[in-house]
Amino acid sequence: MPAYAIAHLRDAAPHPEIAEYIERITATFAPYGGRFLVHAAQHEVKEGSWPGHAVVIAFPGIDEARAWWDSPAYQEIAPLRSRHIEGDIILVPGVPDGYDPAATARAMREALPAR
Repeated sequence: MPAYAIAHLRDAAPHPEIAEYIERITATFAPYGGRFLVHAAQHEVKEGSWPGHAVVIAFPGIDEARAWWDSPAYQEIAPLRSRHIEGDIILVPGVPDGYDPAATARAMREALPAR
């Protein structure tokens, strides 16, 4: 089941260390089967607010995503970004093939108190 590293990055001012980070990041996730799905793209806010940028990296599974995040290669370059860009980053598993959101809704309804 695929997994994703999702970043909401804000207040990114141009800086040489950010350029270096961008140049080096692909080499850190490639050994774990990672690839960019969203990067350096304009986004369209449809509800709420979303200042900044979105980045999505796909991995074959959550174990690979965690291994990338914890890897010495990524941890070496992470400060190049974090010193200059405020943001939130999560690792999240995707849904399995055949996922049925109606089953989630049924379970939610069953957990509600009886009226």
